[in-house]
Amino acid sequence: MTAGGGAAAGAAAAAAAIAQAIKASGAIVKVEPEDFVKLMNRAEAPLVVFAEAGVFKKSYQYLMSYKGLAFFTKTPKPLMLDSRTEIVRAGKIWIP
Repeated sequence: MTAGGGAAAGAAAAAAAIAQAIKASGAIVKVEPEDFVKLMNRAEAPLVVFAEAGVFKKSYQYLMSYKGLAFFTKTPKPLMLDSRTEIVRAGKIWIP
C-alpha cells in the first residue's frame, strides 16, 4: 500500500468510480478466490478494494473492476496480491 495524500486521494477517487460503475450497471459478479486472482493478474494496473469482515470468524473480501464488470470474492485467508496491485482498504464492503 502506498502512503500520502495524493495517492490516497487517487485511490479514493478510483474506489468511488468503481462504486458508481456498480450503481450504473447493477451487476456484481461473485467468483471463487482463485478466479479473482486470475482476473486480477490479467488486469494491466489492478485496483482492488479490500475489507476484513467478521468478529468470531474472520473473512477477507475483495472487489475490483475488470472490463466494465465488478468482481467480488470472499475468502477465509488473505489473497496474495502482487506489488503492482493498488489496494484500497475499506471499512466494509456491502454486497446486496
